Formats: sequence, structure tokens, C-alpha cells
Amino acid sequence: MNDLIYLSATECIERYRTGSLSPVDVLDAQLARAALVDDSLNAFTETMADAARERAQESERRYRDGTARPLEGVTVAAKEKHQIAGMEVVEASNAWDGYTALENAPIIDRLLDAGAIIHARTATPEFSIAAFTHSDRWGVTRNPWNTAFSPGGSSGGSAAALAAGMTTLATASDIGGSTRGPAAFTGTVGYKAPYGRIPGVGPMSVDYYRGDGPMGRTVDDVLLFTNTISGPDPRDHVALRPKVVIPSDLAGVEGLRVALSLDLGGFHVAEEIRENTRRVAEELAKAGAEVVEVDFAWTRELIVAAAMPHFGHMMGSMVNDAIGGKTAELSDYARDFVEQTRVVRAGASMFDAAKAEYAVQRELARVMSGYDALLCPTTAAIGLPAADTLIGGIDIDGRTVSGLEGTLTLPFNISNRCPVLAVPSGHAGNGMPTGVQIVGHTYDDAMVFRLGRAIETLRPWAYTAEHRPQL
Repeated sequence: MNDLIYLSATECIERYRTGSLSPVDVLDAQLARAALVDDSLNAFTETMADAARERAQESERRYRDGTARPLEGVTVAAKEKHQIAGMEVVEASNAWDGYTALENAPIIDRLLDAGAIIHARTATPEFSIAAFTHSDRWGVTRNPWNTAFSPGGSSGGSAAALAAGMTTLATASDIGGSTRGPAAFTGTVGYKAPYGRIPGVGPMSVDYYRGDGPMGRTVDDVLLFTNTISGPDPRDHVALRPKVVIPSDLAGVEGLRVALSLDLGGFHVAEEIRENTRRVAEELAKAGAEVVEVDFAWTRELIVAAAMPHFGHMMGSMVNDAIGGKTAELSDYARDFVEQTRVVRAGASMFDAAKAEYAVQRELARVMSGYDALLCPTTAAIGLPAADTLIGGIDIDGRTVSGLEGTLTLPFNISNRCPVLAVPSGHAGNGMPTGVQIVGHTYDDAMVFRLGRAIETLRPWAYTAEHRPQL
């Protein structure tokens, strides 16, 4: 079973085409895996086994008769917030009734049209507002590499399912690091596309920090996934035209200039994460890239000054609109979020946020000038305790920092026209994965995948028999 559950999407598709493997076999193996391990992980909120098996049988027929589509027969676990027509959306909350989706989210339509099999839905924190994944409604989601830790959030269920071999691909979203943080914490790959590249659902699709996106276990899988779900959609006014297809025949890194930052301007980053980031940089240099360490003049305080008013006016308002004042029924961290954002809204306007955002964007542009991409850690912390609310902060090498400082992802939501690919960088001494971010210039998607593929080749993280969570 283990060999099937950890096959990449590209491997599956090749074997389905030759007839040496059936989509039904992989689906059944992954459903069996979920039945075996998900009681301890809590990654799935529900499975749709019967409907998925029917689609797998249809995919089997399509491969036989030559009508297979780009993701034909590949399993995808969908983040619960991604609407599936006829299914309930509750966003992990007891404070509202949720709703039954009348239509699919654009990302779901793209997957189904491409032949993918959506066999499960994945857990999030309440309203996807946290860097961990647990809620009063669904309980605690745990990291397959070490169940004392969280897989991160808000796409933690998707990340845990990938790391555990319960799915081949998974959907995610990112408004402050919700794709990239979980990728780092679970040793998987996540992509934050430039704002508008992948269509979303209004009204929150107007929030220029956010975006739906792909997760997988390999760079090529995430590239294929991205090409499947990107492009304009009439339901999303901000979706970009024309559709951009990232080429699969990417060049190597020889001759590229890569900026390197180990702390993004003064973030407190665990030493083992810094060391693994250095090792990635050294491998790129050996492969012919010029890697230069750079300094940022921004401060952590500037990042917070940009992000908190934005979150207050956008996500804080969204949560308030949904719950209608029923704060007593929220999880404790969600109540804390509602109160924090209420205070922020009263004290800072969106224009105040815009001034700070502009300063962040200008500094990023200054630092990246003359370089093809930026390499930096994805998270500052090696892991987050599974059931912690982070209200009291995060411990990083004996120093307590705020929850917002546990990841180094926020600057690139503030600068959200920049593509960012999160890939593994290694493991810490406790066995937990660590990760790096590859940040490209605005709309230069191909560059981050070019570097990501090189890193995957130079420092392999493939989920081989010797390199898997021991569940």
C-alpha cells in the first residue's frame, strides 16, 4: 500500500496511461490509509468514498479509450472552505450555521473538469484565521511527522493528508502564509501564486492578500496543479487575463543571481532552520547560481503595522459578518482574533495599512533589484505545539515571540503580486521538517518553479520508504 499512496501525480498519470496501474487502486489504497491513520491525525472532515470510486472507474475507462484529461484519476483532498455544490460549508465554526454551496468554487470546477477525483475534505482552524489547525468543532489536527506538533494552518488538514499519504494533491489557500507554513511544517510543497492568477470566490476574492492554490509532494506536481487551476473566470473580477502556462521544460540555475536572507530583517529564526536554509543556498551555488546574502531595512513592527489593519478591516469584518455577534460560541483564539481586529479597526484605517504596505513593497523591490529571486526561510519556528492557541506567543530557541512572528510569510502577502514557492529544506534534530521560500519578481511564476525544481534535485525530499512519517 505505501508505494501506491506516496506516488506523485506525474508518476500516477504515466502509469495510468500505460495501463500498469488503475486510479481505483490508488484511491482505495489512500482511503485505506486514511481509515488506518486519520483517527490520530484528524486531517479529513469527511470522505466521499462512493462518489470518488465512481469517478475513478470513469477515469479508468477514459485511459482505455484515449479521452483522459490533464489530471485524470488523480486524487485531490479539498480544503473544506472550497465550495462543492450541494455540500455544507461550516469553516470549523460553531458560531454560525454555515451554508449549503449552490455551486463549486472555481478551483473545484477546474479540478473536476481536468478529471481529478475529490475524495475528501480537509480541516482548517475556525474561519481559516490561524497558523495552526484545531477548533472546537473539529478538534485538533496533528502533524504526521510528530503528532505532538501541528501541521500548521490554515491549510493544515491538506498538508497533513499529503504527508500521511492520504491523497496525491490537496487544495489550499493563503492570506498570511496558510499554504506555505503548512508546507514547511510537513515537508510538502505549496505555491502562493501572484494575486489574481488563480480565481477565487467573492467577496473575499477582492482581498489582495489572499489566493487559493495548490499543494503536493513534488515541485512538478504543484506546477501541473497550478497550470490546471489558473486562468480567468467570470465569477472573479480580479482573475488575470490571459491564462499563463508555466513551462515544464525549465532551465537549470547556472548564471542566476539569488538573494539570500536568513531572517528577513530581524525576525528571530530557529538556528536549525537558518542552517538548513544556508545548506540550500550552498547547493544552489555549487550548481552555478550566484547567491548573495542581503539585508532588509524594514522592521517586524512595519510588517505588523501593514498586516494588522488589513486583517482587521478584511478578515475581521468577514468573521463578524458571519457570526452576527455570537462570540461566545467561537473557539478561544477566534474570540481573541475578533477582539484584536475590533481594536485595530478602531485605531487604524485601510489607508494607514496601505502606507505601511507600500513601504514593505518598496523595500522588497529594492532588495531584489539585480537578483532573479529571493531565498529565505518559510517559518521561524521548527514546529507549533498541536493544541496551542499561540495567544501567549511562540518559543523560538528559548525566546518568546508573537504568533505573527512564527512564520516569515506575511511580507509576501503584503507584496502579493510576487509568486512564492515553498519547498522543504531538510529536517531539524527532532525530525520535524523545515522549509524555504523562493520569492520571484511580480508575476514571474516560472522563475520560482525553476529554482524549486533545482532545490528538489540538489536536496531531495521524495517520500521514499526511507523518508516518510512513521505512523
